[in-house]
Amino acid sequence: MLENIISITNTCIKLGHWLSHFKISSTIVISKPNKTLYDSLKVFRSIVLLNMLGKLIEKAISDKLQLYVVSNNFIHHSQLDGLKFKSMTDVDPTLTHFICTGWVKNLLNSTLAFNISQFFPSLNYYLLSLILRKAGLDSSIIQFFSSYLVNRKMIFSSHFVDVNVGVG
Repeated sequence: MLENIISITNTCIKLGHWLSHFKISSTIVISKPNKTLYDSLKVFRSIVLLNMLGKLIEKAISDKLQLYVVSNNFIHHSQLDGLKFKSMTDVDPTLTHFICTGWVKNLLNSTLAFNISQFFPSLNYYLLSLILRKAGLDSSIIQFFSSYLVNRKMIFSSHFVDVNVGVG
């Protein structure tokens, strides 16, 4: 079974193509339990479901890509969130270090923080391919990521799922 998954992954990368059925996500809406009224959107939660094999392959590719870019010093040392063995809890000592280093050099410091969780829908795919090329990735891998990002589809379930049904 594992050999088949590896074969699918390698073939997708070699061809520079991400299969279309891995690009389809299903979104369902469930009601949050123990609410007295269900008359506003904040009492519901949307859940995005993806193809399990596709998620497994994405995870393997993500880990390998991260290992490549980190081992080649392509990720800036201040990049913390989303990397293995790094987290936002590392921000305090890192930021303190940057500030103290600036003080030693008689520099003024400023900080800009922002949330990029909504960045994916506005991602410039051409710019991403340039960045991946600069990182030294093979052209088939760059083509794979270009294929991965386009023509994604979402199926939305218009009915609400009651999480309290059948719970006794």
